[in-house]
Amino acid sequence: MSELKIYNSLHRQKEVFKPLHPGHVGMYVCGPTVSGESHLGHARPYITFDVVFRYLKHLGFKVRYVRNITDAGHFEEVDRAAEDKISKSALLEKLEPMELVQKYTNLYHWAMLQFNCLEPSIEPTATGHIIEQIEMIKTIIEKGYAYEKNGSVYFDVKKYASTHDYGILSGRVLEDMLETTRELEGQDEKHNKADFALWKNAPPEHIMRWPSPWGEGFPGWHIECSAMSAKYLGDEFDIHGGGMDLQFPHHESEIAQSEIAHGHMMAKYWMHNNMITINGRKMGKAYGNTIKLTEMFSGENTQLDKAYSPMTIRFFVLQTHYRSTLDFSNEALQAAEKGLQRLWSAYETLQQLTYTPANGLPVNEELDKQIQTWCLECEEFINDDFNTAKVLANLFELTPVINSLKGGQIKMHEISEATFNQLKQTWETYLINILGIQMDDKGLDDNKLDGVLQMLIEMRKEAKSRKDYAASDKIRNELLSIGIQLKDEKDGTVSYSLQ
Repeated sequence: MSELKIYNSLHRQKEVFKPLHPGHVGMYVCGPTVSGESHLGHARPYITFDVVFRYLKHLGFKVRYVRNITDAGHFEEVDRAAEDKISKSALLEKLEPMELVQKYTNLYHWAMLQFNCLEPSIEPTATGHIIEQIEMIKTIIEKGYAYEKNGSVYFDVKKYASTHDYGILSGRVLEDMLETTRELEGQDEKHNKADFALWKNAPPEHIMRWPSPWGEGFPGWHIECSAMSAKYLGDEFDIHGGGMDLQFPHHESEIAQSEIAHGHMMAKYWMHNNMITINGRKMGKAYGNTIKLTEMFSGENTQLDKAYSPMTIRFFVLQTHYRSTLDFSNEALQAAEKGLQRLWSAYETLQQLTYTPANGLPVNEELDKQIQTWCLECEEFINDDFNTAKVLANLFELTPVINSLKGGQIKMHEISEATFNQLKQTWETYLINILGIQMDDKGLDDNKLDGVLQMLIEMRKEAKSRKDYAASDKIRNELLSIGIQLKDEKDGTVSYSLQ
């Protein structure tokens, strides 16, 4: 059996995975900021690290997978004006901050369920760990690497960089950062432009606030993850993951503050998935091209030709290696949809086949060996930094073999019973257990459910005709929350099961 190798962003090379504690793996992945609805870009890291989680469990490790919820603060010091995303969104939506947090946390959990992502072992929230964050900040101040100004606390990056490698993960040079950092609100409080906030003083109008030794305020973004990962995984653990966009400033700052607080590097392996682009262009609010996950499932976005199922999106993500850029287009999604159907059909066909030996008839040695090779290579590919794209490529190679066994073009006796069993095991192990592909064909066949749906569709139609859009939207959103999507088409409203 080949050894699992992981590309470690810290050293920019693949390394054999050896956990700090034999048989156990601690993994921390930065979770969502629940100030808004999850979009297509959020799908990639959580599907990627779901496969990592599944495979480590498959190898027999006891895995503690910690994925946080950022439900406070999350203001940024670089590239964007400093703002508290939760408070800002709460004001815009006229909701209590925790009401907004609950709304988008529920939507996020629902989307992860649709993608068949396993639940993490622990899902801590930033607001639930204010005490741990304050204690960590106090330690950093005591060690001389943070300072208080006007009720805010900042990490002294320049002092840290004089004795440590600030930029070890991202490859950035401090002098360049100092030259390119924008002038933001509160910059005059800092010793240097590159210093980042550990704690922010809350102005009178700020909704979310907590008492601290420095006055009422709220935590910085970076300190949240450092405090929560240390609490549940210890101050040194195996894998820290997230999107490539988090390398700087988030993960770089995590490393700096954790190293001062604990005296050593927090994680042994750093994993980063690449970005999703849309028709070759970076996805983001500034470009007006973000697509919410509910829009992906419903098709209700001008960039979409049609609705795409969660499994199509999961399959689309896994067809490209996680460290490569993934370019979204309708053509690519539709190709993924066809590819998924082809593989799933082969899987179902394989489930129906049974081995029937024919005594005295020879095995096709060349074919038998080729099937074994394709099967065995799946393990080699997944061990090569989780190369799901190559695993799927081999399953596609095996698909015509399965179809030919059913159709009789390949006789069952042409392969050995051991190879046939290996074929079945490979598909179950990789397609279902590790890649997490599932299909649900239950649909909406129940006559009673169809009747209720038609009644609701008619009620929604009547509400729209009298311009009661609140009632119309409520019917649609309530059905969406239980996995039923309504879509208005020229011939009337139709329903889709998203589960």
